[in-house]
Amino acid sequence: MKPLGASITRGLDQGAELTCADNSGAKKLKIIGVKSQKGRRSRRNSAGIADKVIVRVLKGDEETKHEIFEAVVVRQRQEFERPEGTRVKFEDNAAVLVEENGLPKGSVTRGPIAKEVVQRYSPIGKIASKVV
Repeated sequence: MKPLGASITRGLDQGAELTCADNSGAKKLKIIGVKSQKGRRSRRNSAGIADKVIVRVLKGDEETKHEIFEAVVVRQRQEFERPEGTRVKFEDNAAVLVEENGLPKGSVTRGPIAKEVVQRYSPIGKIASKVV
């Protein structure tokens, strides 16, 4: 996984609800775990932009509802700073469902996607409608 130059504030705790930003059939997601982050005992892990999380589908199609998937966070409301000094925050929290090898499940995304996600996961950048 490529490192990011930005200092990402991890604004999404376990239990946070996200909207699904792709056309995979899911509508609303809930974070149940954070991958690739070492934690401390009795401290909840949190996620930020371009982090891989484990989610449960709360609303969506009948075949995807209540299923568990891996997802990549593409937008967060919590403000974070880029290396050139600009601060970025989005209107909502959103994620894209991915397979274990990092390829997205959907074929197109809805809404803007942070450029830090495209730097780390280039296949998501190929289906992105808008990169900010």
